[in-house]
Amino acid sequence: MSDALQSALKKLRLSGLLQSLDVRLQEAAGHNLSHREFLELIVQDEVLVRCERTLNRRVKAAAFRDLKTLDDFDWSFNPSLKRKQVYDLATCRFVRERRDVLWLGPPGVGKSHLVQALGYQAIKAGFGVLYRSIFDVVRDFLHDEALTEDKVLAKYLKPDLLIIDDMGMKQLPKRSGSICSRSSCGVTRRVRRC
Repeated sequence: MSDALQSALKKLRLSGLLQSLDVRLQEAAGHNLSHREFLELIVQDEVLVRCERTLNRRVKAAAFRDLKTLDDFDWSFNPSLKRKQVYDLATCRFVRERRDVLWLGPPGVGKSHLVQALGYQAIKAGFGVLYRSIFDVVRDFLHDEALTEDKVLAKYLKPDLLIIDDMGMKQLPKRSGSICSRSSCGVTRRVRRC
């Protein structure tokens, strides 16, 4: 590959094409690919790289504790879970319909794993996700109370799917009740304006 072509691909931010061009040129010569077939291959390479980058950015933005998948879940560990319902949630229909899901159960039954896995499925379906424990939520609002509560609130209202985990695990800080009440009112006011 010439330096001029490499420089042009970098300027156009076509790193997927840049990574695979030499291999694709050899493939085109070896298999007598038409110009159209060759172009389709290198464009597909670029699309795949961009999709992977987007997925990685969304996973990072979601701030999962651990990246969990449904394939990693041990269904035999908790046979009372209804696999069909979990996989129905994994279709993300509830996100598209703007419905809430509340998952209740004692500690240690796999709720955190499953909600993070559902969040990952939502990311793969193209949705923005934010995962926070209830303690993170309270800390964010308490910490930024002196700054701008609207900024923190916007962070929580932005994603398509907000997952709040560990509700009811431990006692929250004493001031959290007043902050949460005020923030809830802010959410209500904001929703009414839309």
